[in-house]
Amino acid sequence: MMITYQKNCSLTTDDIIRVFHTSGIKRPIDDHDRITTMFAHANLVISAWHDARLIGIARALTDYSYCCYLSDLAVDKEYHHQGVGSELIAHVRQNISEQTSLLLVSAPSAIDYYPKVGFSPLEHGFIIKRLA
Repeated sequence: MMITYQKNCSLTTDDIIRVFHTSGIKRPIDDHDRITTMFAHANLVISAWHDARLIGIARALTDYSYCCYLSDLAVDKEYHHQGVGSELIAHVRQNISEQTSLLLVSAPSAIDYYPKVGFSPLEHGFIIKRLA
C-alpha cells in the first residue's frame, strides 16, 4: 500500500471532518466554519494520502525556531497500526529545526501512544480552557 505525505496542501473541510470523525479524535466536527478556521490559521499541516483519499492529518502551529505545538494528529481508523501517525510526526519534525521543541496535549485515550513515538511526559504545564 502506497501512502504519500504532503505539506501545506489544499484540504477540503469536508475531508478534514471525515478524517476527524473516522479517527475518533474529539473535535467540533459539527461546526464546519470552526474547522475551516482552525486549518486556515495553522502554519504547518502534513497530510497523509492513500489512492487520492485523505487518511491522516497533523496540524501544527510553530515559529520554526523554538516551539511547535502539534494541535491535531488524526488517522482514519482503517489505517491505524500501519505507522501513519508516526510518519506524520516524523514529517512535522523534518519541517521544524532541531532547536524547536515539539509539544502536544494528549487525549486520555492516546496517552500510551505518544511515548512509543518519542515524546516524553511533561511535569509542569498549565491551561486556560476554552469556553466552547
